[in-house]
Amino acid sequence: MRANFTQYDNEDLRQKDLHHNIHPWTDFSTFKQEGSEVMAEADGVYVYNAEGERYMDGIGGLWCVNIGYGRDEMAQAMADQVRRIPYYSTFTHLTTPPAAELAAKLAELAPASINHVFYGTGGSMANDTAVRVIHFYFNRLGKPEKKKIISRVDAYHGSTYLAMTMTGVKFDHDGFDLAPDLVHHIPAPHTYRRPAGMSVEEFCDEKVADLENKILELGPENVACFIAEPIMGGGGVIVPPPGYHARTKAVCEKYEVLYISDEVVTGFGRLGHFFASEPVFDITPDIITSAKGLTSGYIPHAATLFSDAIYEVISVPQSKGALFTHGFTYAGHPVSCAAALKNIEIMEREDLCGHVREVGPYFEERLGELLTLPLIGDVRGNKFMMCVEAVKDKETREVFDLDAKIGARITHHCRERGLLVRPLGHMNVLSPPLTLTRDQIDQLVETLRESIIATQNDLVRENVWAG
Repeated sequence: MRANFTQYDNEDLRQKDLHHNIHPWTDFSTFKQEGSEVMAEADGVYVYNAEGERYMDGIGGLWCVNIGYGRDEMAQAMADQVRRIPYYSTFTHLTTPPAAELAAKLAELAPASINHVFYGTGGSMANDTAVRVIHFYFNRLGKPEKKKIISRVDAYHGSTYLAMTMTGVKFDHDGFDLAPDLVHHIPAPHTYRRPAGMSVEEFCDEKVADLENKILELGPENVACFIAEPIMGGGGVIVPPPGYHARTKAVCEKYEVLYISDEVVTGFGRLGHFFASEPVFDITPDIITSAKGLTSGYIPHAATLFSDAIYEVISVPQSKGALFTHGFTYAGHPVSCAAALKNIEIMEREDLCGHVREVGPYFEERLGELLTLPLIGDVRGNKFMMCVEAVKDKETREVFDLDAKIGARITHHCRERGLLVRPLGHMNVLSPPLTLTRDQIDQLVETLRESIIATQNDLVRENVWAG
């Protein structure tokens, strides 16, 4: 148990949560019987439940806690800002010092042509802002028909009405409505799932053609934007083939379609850079969206970054007395901005991006060793954004039925051994704090290996899998 661990009434908390708290992605088939595990404290790369049990956090909360837990200077920066001014509206020509300073800092970190920032409180909001402003942009250019959005199957862009419509994970749509005919999805550039006998280069050609063909099908005069995660997170850490993003960006430019790079996960060091679009994928998007690592999850915050070209259009008054009527009560919240500034300061001072570039390949290498296990068909990702995919048959890449809950089984065994990993169907995702050391990577991978072997044994014993 952690030193100075607070005593919690775990059962009281569980009951209060069970009866009153509606959770995101709740499985109501089990929740009403099992309730929730209460995570109460954290330090470094570890979290503790309300009973004091310690877990290595292999998922960074939810792709979030980039600088690790328990940073006193983060708490102090937020406390200091609360004492100065805890909140003020940023509507109609009002700002606060942290909001102004952070906007300038983000412009400094972003590609040279991206210098304008609009704040929100989460990734869904950042992506909604991107699309609403793009529609406004084309209205201002006298092209109001350019409204359609192209996304990808298995993309994840959030869970507000619009963001979930852009999300291409069909499982997440079950029972919910979407905005009809606004968003159109093209196939994901899932290299591992490419047709048998097709080269990676041929597959890239096909996926780029998918985008161009969809634009032509819808009519270039009707398509406003293409939204793409550099690496697709919620769909299973799908890494596109080399050159994919640069080529899809070129297609967008050909048809005056704006390119949104959703860096809610990949931003702020997870791939070894504050923004990955330019240094990793060789593109300068028109818009970058960010959240999660912006404050390392210490407090909600998001930012949508716009190019100079977009700003020059949207900043021209549309009529006498007209305003740019988009915004949120907590946009540019001074405490959130102060936290983001301190988070960036820590990352720069400790060169966490450099640490990820140095240690990330070791993480990839160690996880790659799991491919020797019969259950594991693919290990993919980049630096501190990784996925392990289980398959029923390595030769055919056949997956288990959803009812087998392979990812959940592996997660269960990991949890029993003190490690948290995220299940996604037959996959398990890893996105630990960026402070992870080589020794901690070794511990994580060995725990995961033991858990996969335990899962293999369960499946054979239950006659679910021949092995």
